[in-house]
Amino acid sequence: MSQSYVRACALADVPEEGVLAVNVDGTQVAVVRSAGQVHALEDRCSHSDVALSEGEVYDGVIECWLHGSCFDLRTGNADSKPATKAVPVYSAKVEGDSVFVSLATDNQEVPR
Repeated sequence: MSQSYVRACALADVPEEGVLAVNVDGTQVAVVRSAGQVHALEDRCSHSDVALSEGEVYDGVIECWLHGSCFDLRTGNADSKPATKAVPVYSAKVEGDSVFVSLATDNQEVPR
């Protein structure tokens, strides 16, 4: 099954170890750069319905600014409370100077 990718932003607009909020076909997406990789997650904390793009990126996670829940950039799993549910993760790829995102979800929560 092939995925349909949409241009989300310029790679240069996503800070190193940072995040950029973008709208992809009506879905708010947090495009994240960490350790040289680009990731895309739904831009909404599963605990408190606030924008993850306003949080901090470090050690392969994005931390929600409101209550400190951390989400794994690869899986979307909640790594710390108060969040207990994963956030959707989308495929992201870099082509040339652009970041492309597919809204087909990639994640299935990884058992602990």
